[in-house]
Amino acid sequence: MSSTLVAQASAAIALFSTQTIAFAPSHTSLFSRHASPQQQQQQHEITPQSSSSTTSLNMESCGFGKLDIDENAPRSLPPFESWCAENGVQKMDGVELYSEDGMDYQAVTTVDIPAGSTVMYIPAELCLHSSSLEQELCAMSPTVQQAADTLTKIGSGNSIPDFYIFLKLLIEYEKEDQSFYFPYLDSFPRLYFNAASMTDFCYECLPPLVFSLSRMERVKLENFQQVLQKVDLVSAFNKQNMPLLKWAFNAVYTRAYADKEGQGSDITLTPMADMFNHGTDTEVEVYFDEGGNGMAYTTVDVPANSPLRISYGCPTNPSFLFARYGFMDDTSPATFCKMMDIPKTPENVDMGMDFSKMLFYHDTGDISQEVMDVVLYAKVLANIKYSPEVGDVKQQFYDAHMQGDEATKAAIHEAYRFETISAIKRHVDTFMEQLIALEGKSEGKSFEEHPRLPVILHHNQFVKETFSKVKQNLDGAVAEMGGPANGGGDQWGGDEWNGGEWPAEEYNQEYAYME
Repeated sequence: MSSTLVAQASAAIALFSTQTIAFAPSHTSLFSRHASPQQQQQQHEITPQSSSSTTSLNMESCGFGKLDIDENAPRSLPPFESWCAENGVQKMDGVELYSEDGMDYQAVTTVDIPAGSTVMYIPAELCLHSSSLEQELCAMSPTVQQAADTLTKIGSGNSIPDFYIFLKLLIEYEKEDQSFYFPYLDSFPRLYFNAASMTDFCYECLPPLVFSLSRMERVKLENFQQVLQKVDLVSAFNKQNMPLLKWAFNAVYTRAYADKEGQGSDITLTPMADMFNHGTDTEVEVYFDEGGNGMAYTTVDVPANSPLRISYGCPTNPSFLFARYGFMDDTSPATFCKMMDIPKTPENVDMGMDFSKMLFYHDTGDISQEVMDVVLYAKVLANIKYSPEVGDVKQQFYDAHMQGDEATKAAIHEAYRFETISAIKRHVDTFMEQLIALEGKSEGKSFEEHPRLPVILHHNQFVKETFSKVKQNLDGAVAEMGGPANGGGDQWGGDEWNGGEWPAEEYNQEYAYME
């Protein structure tokens, strides 16, 4: 990357720092649908003024006019905060919404808060629970169930709860200022930098893993648009209004909480509680009580003038965070090693094949043990010629791993250390060449014409820095071993390894490293 382009990208990405991310709770955030017994016994600083069965909502029209979803339209936060206060949302004194630029907002505290304190309460009536919306929307029209059935038929059944909220947002949008939720919708971001918002050129600049993750996000949007055509609750014009559909889709997938218990369970948009930013180190968790009321509590002591953050997903998977939310988390300690050519078999998974385990560490270039185990098992030992004297070394290594026989594992690792490191090095060298080629695509491109390009370059630079440190370590290790003659031990038959390149397999969902 040229020094000029680096400087331009560095200046541009300041707007997208994880300290002021516009997007709030994770679709994959860790939280409990029900309060734990310990939480229920706590003496909280916030006491709900009324139960979920008696909260009175201010249903008067807002009188603001049509919602402007243009990417350059400002977010309107003061009316949203007033709307929350009028309808039962409570915040601890000192918990505020903060922004440096009027676009990206986050929850912060201006006072010291001890661990275990409830800092926010949102009545159930204000929350948009997908389970409740399913009943509401299906009662409005049978075409909603038809759309849900179609999602199941095309293999997107686990996104049905998200679709209900997506549809609800479109219906409320068409009500304009007569919508009860208008102040809430008007507080949403308009400008996104995630996969659903990228242009075709953006996709050309993505490395294979983030390209695949981004494509999966795009397919979800395309599926929603397809089944929306069956629904008679939205105007024909807006069914084809892609800026509107992207806005509603991004609102769901960057702001809604998903049940901790798994995919396809209840999804919830929670006003005010969706203003917590992501952090590798977190201060807050969100949960819902039996009545569906949302609450946020601190998990650690939080000093004054600190952000209040939750986790949007695994901190060692920055590519997922980038594809889903459109930001690069510079605090990520590591990144997935990007090996896409290993089949996701049960045995490989047993060995540690998982995006959150097969890691390259950003600061040191260290390689996780799971990378070493999986590469040895799935690549090196899979190419060993069987010998009656040695037996099935691959099976011996697998059995030792499953039985916790670290001595045997270590002996086999030592016998094939050169082959394992060489296999990883080939992958790193090839991937580095791909990153350099991707950098060339962005040369001379205008950030005004491609506003998401700086974030893409930022992501790619983070990965390149990590891989460069890994490569430096690997080059040193290979040099110390002096070449293939030093690899392979007598007992395990390492000198029988046939070497050579492993065939590159085209990536598909069979090899996807997903949560």
